[in-house]
Parts: sequence; C-alpha cells; structure tokens
Amino acid sequence: MADRIKLSFALVLLLGAVGGFYVFSDQSLLIRVVGILIVFGISVAIALQTVMGQSAWSFSKEARTEVRKVVWPTRKETSQTTLLILLAVIIIGIFLWLLDMLLLWSVQLLTGQGG
Repeated sequence: MADRIKLSFALVLLLGAVGGFYVFSDQSLLIRVVGILIVFGISVAIALQTVMGQSAWSFSKEARTEVRKVVWPTRKETSQTTLLILLAVIIIGIFLWLLDMLLLWSVQLLTGQGG
C-alpha cells in the first residue's frame, strides 16, 4: 500500500510540473525547463523507493551490462554492408522500373492506347 502511495505521489508531482510548465508560460523557458527537470528528478527518486522502482533500476543495470557484451561491427563491416544494401536497392529498383515499363507497354498494346 505504501508503494502505491509513493508512486501516486510521484505521478501527481510530474503532472503538477507539466501543468506548472504551461501555467507559468510567461516565465523564461529556461526556468520552466529547469523546474520540470528538478521535479522529474524528485519523482524518480521517490519512485525508486518502491519495489517496482527497484526492479526497474535493476533491469536497467542488467540491460546496460548486456549492451556492453554486444560485439559491434567495425567501420569496415558497416561500410561494406551499407554498400551491399545500396547496390541491392538500386538493382531491385531498376528491375521494378523495367517491369513497370514492360507492363505499361503491354497494357497500351492490349487497349490500343498511345499509339
């Protein structure tokens, strides 16, 4: 029950900050953005005190660990793959253009138009 109250309070804070952002539209944009960021930080700190917040934080740490395990392609591999895809797109585009021209010619021949 206490977790729900904390999460509700964090949500109310966020909604209040967003509402305040628009209510105080006559103030400087910098001040409003800094204010909403501060309230967002406070809301996150409150939400992290709950079981759901702790599990979300744990998940994000584990996801970061998994991202570090990924073997990213080298610049050469990325360039080669990009060029291969570009070549395939050009070849397929030319093929579809020729097919379109053939179909247009055959429809014109069958219908007696254009000639």
